[in-house]
Amino acid sequence: MIRKRQIPWIHRWSRLIFIILGTIGAIGTAYLTYEKLVQGEVACPTSGCQEVLASPYATVFGLPLTVFGFAAYVAMVVFAAAPLLVNGETQKDLRLRLEQWTGLFLFLGGTAMVVFSTYLMFVLFTVIKAACIYCLVSAAFSLIFFIVGIIGREWEDVGQLFFTGTLVAIAMGVGALGLYAQVNAPVTEDPGAGPPITTASTSGSIELANHLKQVDAKMYGAYWCPHCHEQKELFGKEAVKLVPYVECDPQGVDPQPEQCREAGITGYPTWDIGGELYSGRQTLDQLADASGYQGVRDFDRSPLPVAPPLGQP
Repeated sequence: MIRKRQIPWIHRWSRLIFIILGTIGAIGTAYLTYEKLVQGEVACPTSGCQEVLASPYATVFGLPLTVFGFAAYVAMVVFAAAPLLVNGETQKDLRLRLEQWTGLFLFLGGTAMVVFSTYLMFVLFTVIKAACIYCLVSAAFSLIFFIVGIIGREWEDVGQLFFTGTLVAIAMGVGALGLYAQVNAPVTEDPGAGPPITTASTSGSIELANHLKQVDAKMYGAYWCPHCHEQKELFGKEAVKLVPYVECDPQGVDPQPEQCREAGITGYPTWDIGGELYSGRQTLDQLADASGYQGVRDFDRSPLPVAPPLGQP
């Protein structure tokens, strides 16, 4: 009597693991993408999540990095679920082919994700130096994908599998280094100074900047923050020198990170006017209203989308 070979439990449940974790990851990255786009505050037990989301590493090709994370998680779910949608009795050959090809894609996808996550973990702990629960969970998911991708099914040619995986890992590692080298390339001779201000100031923007300084208002920001740069562009190159600005990044010019932490700053830019904190880039009219400015208002210059009115979420 021939006994039927027992299928290892990981082979039976590997695709379900991919589907569950991939779905959770897709929901999480979709949420982070939304908060990034609306400049909202991420629900997080520490301020590190907001710091990471506001960092230059959170944007790639002008899009939130979480968009690409969302696409990766959705792809893993699709690859994992595809064979399960085929009837194994009436379409056995098709299902076997799908299991073979999608199994390879799941392994290669897990390899690419774990390499990229490893690089981001290095950046998180050595450059940003912040605790981000979403980043840590995503890294854990990537590691699980990689491991389950290897042991979740039988492989006919293990040597070829690891050779292909090594090529993907090298390509992803080099790609990540090259990508961020380009994305974060300094745009000025002094990287910590940020990009130069190109707009001219009006008499109103100069007067408003002086007024904000007199009422002890503060603009908290980071030299690499695009919305901070947009805020400065609204003032213009003459008035921006008068704006009471606090640099929160330790690598910026005249940094004051301790003051930013004491003020409870979680995103950039953030204005402190009269003891109230207002997040996001504001129009000069909004700043004038909040600070009680009574002078000339000839500073309407930008068609860029603005943050909600001061005091509103």
